[in-house]
Amino acid sequence: MADKIAKDETPRTDAFDAVRENFIRTVDEIAKAQPQYLQSFSNLQLDYIQTTKNMIQTAISAQKQLASNWNVPTAMPYTDLYVKQSTEMTNNVIRSIGINNQLTINALDAARENLKIYNRTVDAVTDFSTNVAKAWTAFYSQAQQQFTR
Repeated sequence: MADKIAKDETPRTDAFDAVRENFIRTVDEIAKAQPQYLQSFSNLQLDYIQTTKNMIQTAISAQKQLASNWNVPTAMPYTDLYVKQSTEMTNNVIRSIGINNQLTINALDAARENLKIYNRTVDAVTDFSTNVAKAWTAFYSQAQQQFTR
């Protein structure tokens, strides 16, 4: 009977090994494309940034040219006030972008740390489950041997 169990376990072990290898190969294949995705996404972001800058420069240039052709008198106190408020608002937006970027980086770092913790937990649970299975198998084998005597 021991020979039959050993023969039965080999195909089962081979099947688990094959499934594991297939999953790992699939993940490795996905990982190969990751740098390309990141580069493409980064290039797209840089193109969006450049397009936005060009749009701002073109729009302001057109408005400036249009305003210079109309000779509309503007009161200097209002112009100075507008420039001051615009600068303050821009500074506030830049500070909020910095805070948002730092929060995002912190969240990504925390997610990465959580994955490490999850990995360690999976390893610990697997070790525990393996030990329980070994103990149960040993107990079952002893009980079966005592029963057959």
